[in-house]
Amino acid sequence: MASSASIPHRYSNVRAGSPADTDARLRWVDHVAHLMDSQFRLPGTNFRFGLDPLLGLIPVVGDLGTFAVSATLIMTMVRHGASRKVIVLMVLNVLLDTIIGSIPIIGNLFDFAYKSNERNVRLLRRHYAEGRHQGRGTGIIVAVAVGLLLMFGLVAWGLWKVLLWLWQYGEQHWTL
Repeated sequence: MASSASIPHRYSNVRAGSPADTDARLRWVDHVAHLMDSQFRLPGTNFRFGLDPLLGLIPVVGDLGTFAVSATLIMTMVRHGASRKVIVLMVLNVLLDTIIGSIPIIGNLFDFAYKSNERNVRLLRRHYAEGRHQGRGTGIIVAVAVGLLLMFGLVAWGLWKVLLWLWQYGEQHWTL
C-alpha cells in the first residue's frame, strides 16, 4: 500500500491524526476505493482508472460486482459515524455510477471518468475534517437497502414478465 507521502495533496484538507487516518478499516476503504477507481495509469498520460470500468465491461455481473463493492465501502463508512447527509450523497454517487454504468458503451465510458468510490472517500474525509463524525446513519441505510431491494425486485419481476412475453410470442410466431 502506498504511503500517504506518495499521494500528492489527495486529502490535504484533512487534519493529521484524525480518525479517518488512524483507523485501519478506514484505510482499507481508501485502499479499495483507489483500487476500484484509479489503481492503473494509462502510459504516457495522467489518466487513471481502476477495476470498476474494467469489470463494467462484463455485462450484468461486472456492474453488480462493482455495486456490491461500493455498497460494502458505504456500510463500512456508516459503521464509522458518517452522517445521514453524507450517506445519502454516497448512495447517490453509487446509484448514478451503477445506473449510467449499466448502459452499454456510454456506461463503459462513464465508468472510466466517474469515480464514485473515491468521491465517497473524499466526502467521508471532509466530514471527518469538519469534526462531525459522531453521527450514525444506520436508519437511512436500512431505508435505502429496503428501497434498493424493492427496486431490484421490481426489475426482476419486469424482466420475468418481458421474458415470459417473449417466450409466448416466440411460441406463436416462430414455430417451424
